[in-house]
Amino acid sequence: MHIPLENFTAAIPGHRCWVHILDNDTISDDGTGIFSHDALLRISIPWDSNLKPEKCRRFLHPQWQLLHLNESSLNTSEPDTEPCVDGWVYDKSTFPSTIVTKWDLVCESQSLKSVAQFLFMFGMLLGGLIFGHLSDRFGRRLILRWCFLQAAIADTCVVFAPSFLVYCSLRFLAGFSTVALLSNCVALIIEWSVLRFQAMGMTLVTCSHSIGHIILGGLAFAFREWHTLQLVVSVPFFVLFLSSGWLAESARWLIVNNKPDKGLKELRKAAHTNGIKNAGETLTMEVLRSTMQKELEAAQNNPSVYDLFHTPTLRKWICLTAFVRFAISMLHFGLLLNIQHLGSNVFLFQVLFGIISLPGSCLALLAMNHIGRAGSQTIFMFLSGVSILLLTFVPQEMQTLNAILATLGMGTSSTSVTCSIAHTNELFPTVFRARISGILVITTCVAAALAPLLMTLAVFSTHLPWIIYGVFSILAGFVVLLLPETRNQPLPDTIQDVENKRKGLRKSKEEDTCMKVTRF
Repeated sequence: MHIPLENFTAAIPGHRCWVHILDNDTISDDGTGIFSHDALLRISIPWDSNLKPEKCRRFLHPQWQLLHLNESSLNTSEPDTEPCVDGWVYDKSTFPSTIVTKWDLVCESQSLKSVAQFLFMFGMLLGGLIFGHLSDRFGRRLILRWCFLQAAIADTCVVFAPSFLVYCSLRFLAGFSTVALLSNCVALIIEWSVLRFQAMGMTLVTCSHSIGHIILGGLAFAFREWHTLQLVVSVPFFVLFLSSGWLAESARWLIVNNKPDKGLKELRKAAHTNGIKNAGETLTMEVLRSTMQKELEAAQNNPSVYDLFHTPTLRKWICLTAFVRFAISMLHFGLLLNIQHLGSNVFLFQVLFGIISLPGSCLALLAMNHIGRAGSQTIFMFLSGVSILLLTFVPQEMQTLNAILATLGMGTSSTSVTCSIAHTNELFPTVFRARISGILVITTCVAAALAPLLMTLAVFSTHLPWIIYGVFSILAGFVVLLLPETRNQPLPDTIQDVENKRKGLRKSKEEDTCMKVTRF
């Protein structure tokens, strides 16, 4: 909900220069008050190429002659103009106030809005890297609770920021914690779930995102003042922080990090919660050691980040998954952060994106269970890429068709993200899972930061940004086929598990080749 929040809190309303003859709340300079507002606007603000008032320039002096001359009879000399030295007048019909109107982030300062968005994404990038390492070192629960508190404080204090610099700093801190909230929630769901329910857990996570988009669209429509909307979506973090005290630490993480006693305690609590009787008798240290002997032995080695990139198989898988995550995230955020390019009703598009993602999440669950993780990603990435490429052939006047294609692209990209998260969490070992999630979050944040910047290429061709989004998505759909399938496969806990899986895949391919040869 907080990632697309600035679609509303930082929306750019219509604006023009403040002029004395129109906006000083006194009788106009003509002394009679007989001229209409449009007439006074015509003599005060020059027109742009679309015959609309300029947003960033005004006449140095009122041009009264423009009231008596039509466009064909105007002489070639242009009246002197100047920047908006006295400020701007904003259209408050849709957004009574945003950070743009508060700090005048228009005209020469319009790029500062992108700076604020970039700093939030940059905070996500650093947070994913740092908190990913801290989660593997200190546990999922502790880091998750800290990030709830940090997000609550930072996003709430944004409302009271006295300057744009303070606002950007607080948004950076909020972004710093945002990714860790997602990655640690995902890690806890994956590590507490049995194999047949892991895909369902990831589907529920993405469904919650879709519901968040729908709620955000409704809240933004109800609370048009930016500071009110900011408070409404930030204060619940305090509730989440307090309620997270009841969360259990990952028993798998405790065991792998050489804390079997605490892991056994958490397992017994979970068994009791699930109604399993005599859990204390059946779940003993001997049973735990015999069941997870391999993980306990691996915990003594305490692998480092060097081991992560030194292993050829892990290094290859990280590079491939990073490209896939980058491509699909660039398309996803390209749509999500540029909804104003799709139409004037940003509230409707926000809700539509959330609604279309809900059945997409359910479809992702069915596809992952019947087709597999890799095959599902290929299908949905191909569909999302084709949907966006088709946008380049649809005229802008056909807004309904554009909206349908954009909504379809958003739905299939959300489905691809669901499949990708489930696949990568099942692909990598427990000892590195949070750190690798942090690395993939970095690629996601880089893609999220580049997505709105690519829209600047529209000055060369309006279709170019959409072509890039679509082509990258289709390429990623083929790249994901180079990764192994993880459906109904046990979670790897160590590097050795990954190597054994690779050897098993190689042996299986050799056997298949041998069978094909012996048939002839």
